[in-house]
Amino acid sequence: MVWKPHVTVAAVVEDRGRFLMVEERPDGDALVYNQPAGHLDPNESLLHAVVRETREETGWGFEPEAVVGVYLWQPRAEDAERSFLRVAFSGRLTDHDPDQPLDEEIVRAAWHTPETLNRAGGQLRSPLVMQCIWDYQADRRYPLELLSHLLPPGCP
Repeated sequence: MVWKPHVTVAAVVEDRGRFLMVEERPDGDALVYNQPAGHLDPNESLLHAVVRETREETGWGFEPEAVVGVYLWQPRAEDAERSFLRVAFSGRLTDHDPDQPLDEEIVRAAWHTPETLNRAGGQLRSPLVMQCIWDYQADRRYPLELLSHLLPPGCP
């Protein structure tokens, strides 16, 4: 068996001490908080993926400016198939379309303080949520040039 973690991206967006989050019900489960985030699609760059996922989940345009971190999370040793490799980006929001339909599991996009999210504890989608915020608050920023995308011609 070849181990293949799920590759995901996340947008870390801060405005006056609050972070853009999505409130979602993955698989119809309980409400959880997450950054605008999602899976990398085939033949897609990491940058395109974070822009697409942010738009689909919040209605906001997103312009990545830096890499906050690269994270490997494996929830349980016995469930290696559920491992995640997340690349988190900081950046700025551009245009907003309040009428855009959001992904079906998204309840809403909202701004939350780190304190509110810390108190949410078990309602966070994963431990990656707070780790990305803590790293952002610690001024961890790496240039986008850190990433190389070697994709077939015509891929975003």
